[in-house]
Amino acid sequence: MAPLPVPLPVPLPVPLPVPLPVLLPALGLLLPAATLSPPGPEQLLVLTVATEGTEGYERFLRSARRFNYSVQTLGLGQAWRGGDVAHTVGGGQKVRWLKAAMAGLRERQDLVVLFVDSYDVVFAGGPRELLAKFWGAGARVLFSAEAFCWPQEGLAPAYPPAPGGKPYLNSGGFIGFAPTVWRLVERWRFRDDDDDQLFYTRLYLHPGLREELGLALDHHSRIFQNLNGAIDEVVLKFEPGRVRARNVAYDTLPVVIHGNGPTKLQLNYLGNYIPAGWSYEGGCGDCDLDLRPLEGVPEEELPWVLLGVFVEQPTPFLPQFLQRLLHWRYPPTRLRLFLHNSEVHHEPHIAAIWPRLRRRFASARLVGPEEALGAGAARDMGMALCRRDPQCQHYLSLDGDVALTHPGALRALLRQNRRVLAPLLSRPGQLWSNFWGALSPEGFYARAQDYVDIVQGKRRGVWNVPYLSHAYLVGGAALRGQLGEGPVFTRPDTDPDMAFCRHARERGLFLHVTNREEFGHLLVTSGYNSTRRHPDLLQLPSNPRDWEEKYLHENYSRIFEENLYEQPCPDVYQFPLFSEQLCEELLDEVEHYGRWSQDHHEAGAEAVALGPLGLEPAWLGALRRFLPPVTRKLFPGYHPKGRAVLSAVVRYRPHPPAPPPPAHGPPTATISLSLALSPPQGGGWRFPRYDCGVPGPPPGWALLHPGRLTHHPEVLPPPAGTRYALLTLLDP
Repeated sequence: MAPLPVPLPVPLPVPLPVPLPVLLPALGLLLPAATLSPPGPEQLLVLTVATEGTEGYERFLRSARRFNYSVQTLGLGQAWRGGDVAHTVGGGQKVRWLKAAMAGLRERQDLVVLFVDSYDVVFAGGPRELLAKFWGAGARVLFSAEAFCWPQEGLAPAYPPAPGGKPYLNSGGFIGFAPTVWRLVERWRFRDDDDDQLFYTRLYLHPGLREELGLALDHHSRIFQNLNGAIDEVVLKFEPGRVRARNVAYDTLPVVIHGNGPTKLQLNYLGNYIPAGWSYEGGCGDCDLDLRPLEGVPEEELPWVLLGVFVEQPTPFLPQFLQRLLHWRYPPTRLRLFLHNSEVHHEPHIAAIWPRLRRRFASARLVGPEEALGAGAARDMGMALCRRDPQCQHYLSLDGDVALTHPGALRALLRQNRRVLAPLLSRPGQLWSNFWGALSPEGFYARAQDYVDIVQGKRRGVWNVPYLSHAYLVGGAALRGQLGEGPVFTRPDTDPDMAFCRHARERGLFLHVTNREEFGHLLVTSGYNSTRRHPDLLQLPSNPRDWEEKYLHENYSRIFEENLYEQPCPDVYQFPLFSEQLCEELLDEVEHYGRWSQDHHEAGAEAVALGPLGLEPAWLGALRRFLPPVTRKLFPGYHPKGRAVLSAVVRYRPHPPAPPPPAHGPPTATISLSLALSPPQGGGWRFPRYDCGVPGPPPGWALLHPGRLTHHPEVLPPPAGTRYALLTLLDP
């Protein structure tokens, strides 16, 4: 920038704060008698600059409305020619616009003008507090202050000392009487891409001008809080119904919060509470959002949505995931589907349901592993399908390891009316989720102070975050606007989700996550062995909710709620335990193994032990989880230990082969459980001690009775067909 027509500054001592009515005569500046008391809110005008309605600008306006500020925006809809101020010098265009605005206000002696940036600013207090603090500062124009001398470090020695405070001027916010502000900006004679902060700095460092115009810095952040270099100084002070940002270094409550420099993400964090508000009843992020009404909207007027589904790794319970897509509470005529599957293991799962998916969606496209499409390229393809389709109003990206159990999730996300919004999803019982509350200086995960409360639902709302993944809704306007054409998910130095989030952040697009409703959870995919025939059988420790949904009997809870069990013989009980799906998959595993043995303690039966199949730990784990509640009800005082002397699938036939001579006595156990794996086909068991017969139960039902000391059953072979059961002798 060309040198300003002022001499180089000379360091001067900083005067002690003096009340404005005392200071003004000494400065030769006279005000009307009405100004000898602090101005009222009606005498305040807020001026800001914004060329487009970004989410940062909308957040700024929300905060202004919350505190009843009157805001006038300069430059809206005009081209920005002020340079890349996020990375280098520039911003002079702001001064030119401000100069034009102030020309008509220069005679307004009673008017106070607050000039602030908009994209990275929020208000934390109201006009009366702001004006009282300005009046008490004893200045005609008060600039915000920070710890860095930008953009010319060489000017640092010229600054007056600021004992115990921030010494350097920041032009992102200043407040002053209109005539004095005019006397500053009317000196602007430079290019739009020259630096505005350097302009104001040189005016302030001119000792005569500083004294003549009553220029000062807000050294202790009483009004302006610049976050750059001050993150550790700022904490949230929670009060009933509101939140304040408090500067603990100076014990002040700033009114204007400015996320300057590299602190945009920290401002986004503070913006979750300021001006959104907060309550002890559970918290609130962006409470004052304008929700989009969808209830009662005719089907033909609901937004068009393209759903992009990505199966990029072997994933547990994928058939359940695909089934849920058929039951969304959203008109199929307004939904399109793009599904990318890179795993050969899942081709049969997708092929089995694809005809139904094609009927469910208005259109459907499948890209399989034969295309050899990378994860990033596949996501770019899905997003491009929406971007290039004029009808597509929203794009929902969904990974295969998401259990989106809320059938109305899409409507709930659309109602929030955000450009990018993710439903909060976490692994059950863990803090692992699909969002990060903060970033480290290197751009990776950092724990935000409210992360745990948000994941656990102690604070609910819509939260501005730096990273999200797995499931998120993107508005069509953002796809065609800030995200732009070209790759969004493909960067050489990072994975697709991080590339997308970084791309969005760099373009000023806010990423949000909502926990206002329960949407579902994330699956654990590590340790999933896709080489097995039915790997989901082993997933109870990793994904208990999904295992229960698939394998626990649908009537299991009725055992306790409605006494759904039978007692055909003394201390012999039948009850629903596991699903037919578990029975079919377990039996398929055994039949595929095929090594039936007659060396079994039940005469005439053939068996396959679960141990050689690698299934016994999973089976006993399921029993340890689901059997004890039943035994406590049926056998009060007995608590199964989950140890077994035998776990085997047994095959009963009408004419069993002659059993070999027993090599040892029958095993003994405290209790025996037999799970029916096939339709009864007749036959069953007889308990000689009680002269009582029990037919085989239906698949998924269990037969439970004490051990051999009192109950030594005889097998009754089926008159026709073959009956299968899983026999377990527990607690030897």
